[in-house]
Amino acid sequence: MPDFKAFQKKIGYEFRDAHLIEQAFTHRSHLNENRAPGREHNERLEFLGDAVLELVVTEFLFSKYPDKPEGDLTAIRAALVNTVSIADAATKLGMNEYLLLSRGEARDTGRARQIILANAFEALIGALYLDSGYMSAKDFIAKNIFQKTDDVVANRLWQDAKSKLQEIAQEQLGITPTYQLLGQSGPDHDKTFTIGAFIGAEKIASGEGRSKQEAEQVAAQKALLAKGW
Repeated sequence: MPDFKAFQKKIGYEFRDAHLIEQAFTHRSHLNENRAPGREHNERLEFLGDAVLELVVTEFLFSKYPDKPEGDLTAIRAALVNTVSIADAATKLGMNEYLLLSRGEARDTGRARQIILANAFEALIGALYLDSGYMSAKDFIAKNIFQKTDDVVANRLWQDAKSKLQEIAQEQLGITPTYQLLGQSGPDHDKTFTIGAFIGAEKIASGEGRSKQEAEQVAAQKALLAKGW
């Protein structure tokens, strides 16, 4: 069992209910190999944490940018809370060392591990919220997410990749990109979608996400890189 006391020291928060932090780091696959009465995986906590994260970031952006329209705020929020962003925050906290995974999942790297880390980060937010309320979860999010905002805005990382790809493809090639669902995996409440970005009949790139919209944005961003646009 990982030393969750060390992790709590790292984030400056001690859980009243130690079960919650263990649950936040427990992937479904781990319980398949380590069944024990009363143990739970982190998917319900992730569901709660996702909602808390979105609310906290929405509140922050609403106050920080009083003159930005709703569309810009939505796009900036999406850039801050997408899988890549929160997996990066989880990695910086060293959460990878504390994950409870099956032997098979433990070997996964790349995008698959990003998704697991992002889910655990959201589950940890849910655990903080249940353990001592909104402000504890908000403080954690503020320390680990808010500092990304200025970079996202300054470098226009929030710009809609699909719109940019469409604009350039139409301008240079006279073709409107299309997107096709290539596959999906996972349970209904936690699916991962794989979407291909096509220009004409040619598949330029593919992307994964926890929604079709997120996967399309990832595919569009990769297509821009692939085309050198």
